[in-house]
Parts: sequence; C-alpha cells; structure tokens
Amino acid sequence: MSTDDVSRRTFMRTAGGTAAAVGGATAATGTAAGQEGGGGGVKPDWPSATNGNVGSYQDARGQDSVTISVGAGDQGLAFDPTQVWVDPGTTITWEWTGAGGAHNVQTVEGGGPASLDSGDPVGEEGYTYEYETSEEDAGITHYHCVPHTAVGMHAGLAVGEDIPTVDTGGGESSAVFVPDGARALTIATFIAMVSTLGLAFVFMKYGGTIAPDEA
Repeated sequence: MSTDDVSRRTFMRTAGGTAAAVGGATAATGTAAGQEGGGGGVKPDWPSATNGNVGSYQDARGQDSVTISVGAGDQGLAFDPTQVWVDPGTTITWEWTGAGGAHNVQTVEGGGPASLDSGDPVGEEGYTYEYETSEEDAGITHYHCVPHTAVGMHAGLAVGEDIPTVDTGGGESSAVFVPDGARALTIATFIAMVSTLGLAFVFMKYGGTIAPDEA
C-alpha cells in the first residue's frame, strides 16, 4: 500500500471524526434551544374579544396570587397580562398604573361566571382591586374597563381545568426560541463542516502526504 493511500485514509478518518463531532454539536444545540423555547401543552381557547390591546398571556396555575396592571400599554388602555389562567382559590390583584385615565374592572354582561366589579372608574396610580377566585368561577370570564370598552380595553380570566383549551404543541400556536448563542454555534459548526469536507475533497483529488512526526 502506498504512502499516499495511507495518508488519504488517515486524513479521511480525521475529517470524518471532525464532521461527526461538529454535526453532533449542532444537533445538541438545536435540542437545547428547543427545550429552552418550551412549547407543548395547552392554553385556554380564549374568545377573540378578550385579546385586548396588548394580548399578553400568563399561565398562573399553581400560584397563590397574581397581579394584573390596569392602564398598561403605550396608551394606558390595556390590562397586562391580558389573559390569565389560574386555579380556584387564587387571589388576583388588579393594580392601577395611573396611565390612560380612569379605569375599572367589570365582567362584560353575559361574559362568564366570575362577577368582577371594582366599582366606579379610578385614575389613581397604585389603586388596587382584589378578587379571590372560587370553584363557582370555573370557566372563562370576559371582562373590560367600562369607560374604554369601545377602544379595546378588554381581557380574559380562566379559572380551573374544566375549560375549553387549544393545543400549543404544534401548528401556528407553537414557536421555538433559539438563543443568540445557539444560532452562532450552529453557524460556526456549519462552516467547520464545509471547510473540513472541502479539504477532504482536495486531498482525495490531488493526493499528497502528511509528514510523520519527527522522533
């Protein structure tokens, strides 16, 4: 067997190992990114009217309390988070930001089981309204700010597990977040693979030897 043949085989084993290693790193990065991005599970099948002006969502099941800003958004005409899923027995506190004028919290007529009513509209920053959910509130409730209902200041409250849900594990509802570091590593490993395979092609086509280490 010629020296060129041995050198080619040695080079190809090295190149193959390198390509496999970087490929594995890329796959591992993709897996880690997918896991960090979450996905899977379900969320309430919210009526479209509860999307409000911000459209944010929080799954607060398992939490004893949750706080919702009243007067959120660029114009102070939103609830944030706009849609919240909680357990019976959770204490919800609506806290006024002081922006957007005077607001209140009130269940839309026929909007669901929870009887939310903070009273007259208030514009004072730091004002709060608390409501403790119960089994009687099970389901989805659509509520709004009465003075700003026409400009979209609406929101939704889901209580308990016996509610309509949609799958967030795939389709348009799912989104995989890939961190900047993962994207950079993926690009770097791709370049390394291309470079290694390119060198292998040149070596195989034109031959050559690799000088042995000096004793």
